[in-house]
Amino acid sequence: MNLVPTKFLIDVGLWVLAALLAYAFRKPSLISSGIPLNVFGYMLLSAAVMGLLAWRYHLARQTWQRVGVPDLLMLARAAAFATLVMFAAGFIFQSWLMLPRSVPLLAGVLGFLLMGGARVLARLLAENVRSREATSRKRILIVGAGEAGSLIAREMQRHPEAGLAPIGFLDDDQSKQRQRVIGLPVFGQVSELATVAAREQADEVLIAVPSATGDFVRQVVDLAREAQISYRIIPGVFEILSGKVNIHQIREVNLEDLLRRPPVHLNTSEIAGYLKGRVILVTGAGGSIGSELVRQISQYQPETLLLFGRGENSIFTIQQELSRTLPDIKQVGLIGDVRDEARLRNVFETYRPEVVFHAAAHKHVPLMEQTPSEAILNNVVGTRNVVELSLEFGVSRLVNVSTDKAVNPTSVMGASKRVAEMVVSAGAARAQPNQAFVSVRFGNVLGSRGSVVPTFMAQIRAGGPVTVTHPEMIRYFMTIPEAARLVLQAGGLAENGKVYVLNMGDPVKISDLAKDVIRLSGAQNVDIVYSGIRPGEKLYEELLTSSEGTDATTHSEIFSAKLAKVDPVELERQLGILQQHAQHNDMNAVRADLARLIPENKFGSIR
Repeated sequence: MNLVPTKFLIDVGLWVLAALLAYAFRKPSLISSGIPLNVFGYMLLSAAVMGLLAWRYHLARQTWQRVGVPDLLMLARAAAFATLVMFAAGFIFQSWLMLPRSVPLLAGVLGFLLMGGARVLARLLAENVRSREATSRKRILIVGAGEAGSLIAREMQRHPEAGLAPIGFLDDDQSKQRQRVIGLPVFGQVSELATVAAREQADEVLIAVPSATGDFVRQVVDLAREAQISYRIIPGVFEILSGKVNIHQIREVNLEDLLRRPPVHLNTSEIAGYLKGRVILVTGAGGSIGSELVRQISQYQPETLLLFGRGENSIFTIQQELSRTLPDIKQVGLIGDVRDEARLRNVFETYRPEVVFHAAAHKHVPLMEQTPSEAILNNVVGTRNVVELSLEFGVSRLVNVSTDKAVNPTSVMGASKRVAEMVVSAGAARAQPNQAFVSVRFGNVLGSRGSVVPTFMAQIRAGGPVTVTHPEMIRYFMTIPEAARLVLQAGGLAENGKVYVLNMGDPVKISDLAKDVIRLSGAQNVDIVYSGIRPGEKLYEELLTSSEGTDATTHSEIFSAKLAKVDPVELERQLGILQQHAQHNDMNAVRADLARLIPENKFGSIR
């Protein structure tokens, strides 16, 4: 039902009534002896003026059931303008209206009170109805009484159909204790969650702190589980791109929330400067890191985005996603292998990429131990092809995605990635002044294909047990978006020949990670068993060798490793031997070549 005409007529009627009441207050005798024509004229003139202003200020389109201060301010502006018009009319037509000078002013005040009162009354009635309906809604205790918490609470109040009723807040900020936020109490600190939830009969806890660390989220989850109530969370700061929080963004707590670190702040102008309007090639574009790089690069308006990869299904999938979410971005799917120099050359000749992100690689340690020749041909030879073509075709920036397993490598995979870093550094030594070739080194990526978390989830779904290689095994972790974001930022630093190390935060025990996955899955009686360290694995991953050290960069989350300089001529000679051994699948020779190539290798050979 369209209530706009009805509200329009009510507003005009109340304004006219205010005019009559003002006359009656100033001239009671006129009313008692019958309303004269001049008073009717004044009332009709008032109706016309308010009708025009109500249309001009869209007063009838206000939602009275949710009227707020901005609505009342708009009403006050219309009432003030109408009062001035009527005061001027009374002065001009004084001989006919015989209007006491105070009547327009009094009528304006009364009109605002009547019209505003109608709105406030409608809101009170609606809130009364909503409060009665709230008894059947889920009672939500909100952790975080800041901006995000108050916004989400207001969203719940505005949308009762969502079935959520905020009952109050918990917050560790002392200044907020025992205060009220949008009319709801701050019950106490987060540590009091179990007590408050039981006392207030809360049905669910909502974590509304977008910048919360993983330790904080874990604390709230543990307290909610102790209180035996469900828990959910609003996204982190990177997910709330618009800055607005709404009910639809509430979701289940996931593992990335438990591993949160303080948000990484990007220099977007620095990133946009080398991506906007450029032809950009991403190798391995269908992989976990490559596809996320594609998503984030597309936000910076490249001229053309080249999606290069071996798997046609994964390239097709990311293409379809881009077509759906960013249809204006020009993107080209290219099937090919970085090991195939001829195919890669065709891509460079045809599209002339200006920026290259090299994310194509074999990454699974145990598999590469069994097939070292494949690690060399893909990770080393493929990288050399990308570097050589980037030099030949004048690519302004090449960013090679590396790994912490390249540090003091004990595996073929880690050694192959360290050699790939050396290949990029050697290419940087031959680069022109307007070119920058860099590598970016980070640790394990949560949720990437074949990573530990999906493996744990599959084991839990099968009823357990969850398999961990060693109780003391420790790894660095990042989320996929975080890793891709910092890769883009490192590319923006553009110090030719550098190997950048990303701040990975504190390392995490794999056994603790397994416990977190079991906790979040809600599984009961799932055991953790230890299977022993696999070939090529370390107990502790490192981001630097003891001799490297770091230099600071202009970004607080990115450091530059101090690496020994590479002799391009000697490296090329040894790479030729390594490639020949790999092509002949001589596994022992490949391992021996890697040991000679990597001076920081402490073990004498790659086992």
